[in-house]
Amino acid sequence: MPLPQPDLRWSDRRFILPSTFEVSLTPNEYLCRELTHQVHRRLNTQPFTPQTKTMPHIYMQFDFGKDEEKAQLARHKLEVWKQAFRLDKKLLYKFERDTDGAPDAEPVAAKSEKPKAKGKGKSKDEPDTPASNETVKLLLRLGFSNHEKLSEQRWVDRIPTEEPFLAASPKVLKPGDAHFDDTEKQFEELNPGGWDQRDARR
Repeated sequence: MPLPQPDLRWSDRRFILPSTFEVSLTPNEYLCRELTHQVHRRLNTQPFTPQTKTMPHIYMQFDFGKDEEKAQLARHKLEVWKQAFRLDKKLLYKFERDTDGAPDAEPVAAKSEKPKAKGKGKSKDEPDTPASNETVKLLLRLGFSNHEKLSEQRWVDRIPTEEPFLAASPKVLKPGDAHFDDTEKQFEELNPGGWDQRDARR
């Protein structure tokens, strides 16, 4: 049975309460008692279940083969997007590099009986830059909140259609897709800097 509500009429700076209370309280005493009851009720209440859930991620895979130039172009473009659209942690990416096991090609100097040409121009006898034996792959993760799903879908549609991502065999993985769990684990295990030490020097 609910307790009767007090009559809030004033009388000599006191609350006139119903006869069931058999007591009159000053306004300060009444407020203190109510606050104390509210604190006790909150302490005895079961904790609320958190309403926030882990945001589902979307992964994108890109394979640049041995084209280091396109991989660096992709990194630059992602950084521009992150700053321009304030994506920050909503767009994260990491590079994976695999070697094919073959040793790097050693530069071979071109044979010529003529002396090196003077000047700032590059001499024909200078060794050419060896091609990289590393296969470069990009793993990108999108993580938007539930009320930003429309923006997330726009990025899912946009990124694979722009260069240099278009020619890098784009693949989108969403929760429930095959190999999604393996891809998520792979992303966590890669170097957390967004690019490896070789990329950071560029």
